[in-house]
Amino acid sequence: MAKRLKEFLEEQHLTLNDNAKLLFEKLGLPKEILSKLEEEYGKSDKMSKSKHNTVDPDEMIEKYGADTVRLYILFAAPPENNFDWTDAGVEGSHRFLRRVWNLIVSNLNIVKGVYYSREDFKNLSQEDKNIRKKLHQTIKKVNEDITKNYQFNTAIASIMELVNLLYTYKNKNPKVLKEAFENLILMLSPFTPFIADKLWEMLGKEGFTIYYPFPEPDEEALVEETKEIPVQINAKVRAKITVPVDADEKTVVDTALNNESVKKWIEGKQIVKTIFIKGKILNIVVKG
Repeated sequence: MAKRLKEFLEEQHLTLNDNAKLLFEKLGLPKEILSKLEEEYGKSDKMSKSKHNTVDPDEMIEKYGADTVRLYILFAAPPENNFDWTDAGVEGSHRFLRRVWNLIVSNLNIVKGVYYSREDFKNLSQEDKNIRKKLHQTIKKVNEDITKNYQFNTAIASIMELVNLLYTYKNKNPKVLKEAFENLILMLSPFTPFIADKLWEMLGKEGFTIYYPFPEPDEEALVEETKEIPVQINAKVRAKITVPVDADEKTVVDTALNNESVKKWIEGKQIVKTIFIKGKILNIVVKG
């Protein structure tokens, strides 16, 4: 009987996993049994036309929308790779697009009718600078991933990181936010054109996003102004400090000695010497 069942599944290009998960859920059976059955009767395979185990795109589009399906397919794996289709993965892509939608719609009152130029970004707070830096780092990476490497999944991952940072943005400078939203939408447009066009319209822009040039990074926004330097006490890292990128040894040592973690490790001890490698590391040698 076991052999006949296995032969039938192979002849029909089926696996136990095709519908078994749903069946087990309905019957309230533990899914661990499925793994044992697969070992005996035939293990599940990745989606493939030749194996007749593909997902109906019309059904997925009806349930989640075309943008979600496109995003999930491009994000799940590089174009040359197969991947396992999972409902959790599709739902994750759907949640991300909802986050993008909510982020922009909830801030429309701040950015609607706002105009900006490069001159407006000369004197910004540190948080504003961090947002612009991340935005233009993302633009640069997405450009490279799409045009040079065809790595759509890593491009989308970078956009997701940007969205996460924008959710933490407290200052909400209208011009910084407007620049971020416009470029975010244009970066998403090749992957999710429908939601991109709708959000573009809601921002007060005319026409379809496809007719606008893809964003280019502002190199000035990418210039490093500060540097994080690890501080070692007797060759063991005890703290990290942030200093100007061109800081000299005296500036770095003074900053380190005012750091609470460093103070704890040198308290009651004599500083024998400091070893500084510019832009890389500071080692404070102590005794006692």
